[in-house]
Amino acid sequence: MPQQDKDRPLPSLTTIADEARIAIDTVADRAAGLWSPSVRLGVTGLSRAGKTVFISALVHNLVHGGRLPLFEAQSSGRIADAYLEHQPDDAVPRFQYEDHIADLVDRRVWPASTRAISELRLTIDYESASAWGRLFSRGRISLDIVDYPGEWLLDLPLLSKDFGTFSREAIELSELPGREDVAREWRALAASIDPEADADEMLARRLFESFAAYLRACKEESRALSTLPPGRFLMPGDLEGSPALTFAPLANLSDRRARSGSMQAMMERRYEAYKSHVIKPFFREHIARLDRQIVLVDAMQAINAGVPAVNDLERALTEILACFRPGRGSLLTGLVSRRIDRILIAATKADHIHHESHDRLQAIVRRLAERAIARADFSGAAVDVVAMAAVRATREGTVTRGRQTLPVIIGTPLAGETIGDEVFDGETETAIFPGDLPESPVAFFRKDAPPPSGDPAIRFVRFRPPKLERTIEGVTLSLPHIRLDRALQFLLGDKLA
Repeated sequence: MPQQDKDRPLPSLTTIADEARIAIDTVADRAAGLWSPSVRLGVTGLSRAGKTVFISALVHNLVHGGRLPLFEAQSSGRIADAYLEHQPDDAVPRFQYEDHIADLVDRRVWPASTRAISELRLTIDYESASAWGRLFSRGRISLDIVDYPGEWLLDLPLLSKDFGTFSREAIELSELPGREDVAREWRALAASIDPEADADEMLARRLFESFAAYLRACKEESRALSTLPPGRFLMPGDLEGSPALTFAPLANLSDRRARSGSMQAMMERRYEAYKSHVIKPFFREHIARLDRQIVLVDAMQAINAGVPAVNDLERALTEILACFRPGRGSLLTGLVSRRIDRILIAATKADHIHHESHDRLQAIVRRLAERAIARADFSGAAVDVVAMAAVRATREGTVTRGRQTLPVIIGTPLAGETIGDEVFDGETETAIFPGDLPESPVAFFRKDAPPPSGDPAIRFVRFRPPKLERTIEGVTLSLPHIRLDRALQFLLGDKLA
């Protein structure tokens, strides 16, 4: 993907008609907010980044008065109550918080990954930190949490691309390390098709299935690739099997206009239908209505998979962050247009490494997103990066080997996780030396680095959720975390001042 100049504007994702509909929706939201102030927080990330766990832990800690020393409103005692209410959007599925908490706390299993969009409203009663604020504010705000797959967000750049550009970029991506071998079958089939031949429904279906299989192979844990549009090919939801999803890139395209009734014309029509009926409504009804955004990043998985996965994660993050509408709106423009004024990029699963490597993990993710961060900063949005674990599944300790003392993490690895020849049973608590991340992140971004081989210097395994502690009185404490309070302070602290 060519590097985009910071000062060059991104291609527009919307038309004048789209902006008019967004303005109408914004006016309606602002009118409702006069009586019930709210903040819409978008939570996204690519699969297995921990979106469901983050939302569940956020709500659990606020509702149950969790230990959040860096979240000033909570630590100072100004939050009087936090409770769930009915969400304002009746057409959007509710985030099933209670089911996810039961998984985490009672069954000690990680909840299922996000497969579609969902929403949850958490209302917070608080006391303003200033006398002036207490005089003019009712001290109540609703946090509307919008959970959506990052794979869908990767579709938004397609709005500014025609079918020929989409096809060319898809083929170029498939030639990169980590992809080329699993793309051969699809590319061979695409190369065998004459775009000017008569449209053939069964051939179109074969091509789609081959292309979708290539995308799924790229997503497997051993490769952990991230830039895999169209996102609904991996998470189709209720669109599975529809013509709007039965298309794929073509090779051998000419610059001439496609002949009516040809294979190329059919693919172009379906690609444009996908943009009109799938991507645009998602952007208008959800992304364009956000006030704050957190992007969760599973850098650990990419590091485990090697340099191609890290480079691809950088590419995906740049495209994701370029799709938001960052900036600080004025009082006048804010009535008709929402802007995301705070974006947090969170490296998840910090509990999989010792705290001595947390800042190094944070540096890796900052390097991953530096070009996109620069563009968001330029528009006036505040951007931060944090290494965190919304639910801390491990604790830290030390082990002695001869004269050497090693820092370790202690937890219960998931059944089937391995280190070398050891296979964990999912029940036994184990001390693991995960290794140290390098002081400089440069090593993970060498374009010509060979894939990892042999026993890696860094060992990341997945752990079961922790057993919750109980007080002497038998009260179950809230879910433990790493830096969740810092994330909350950045995303909400000013709203509760």
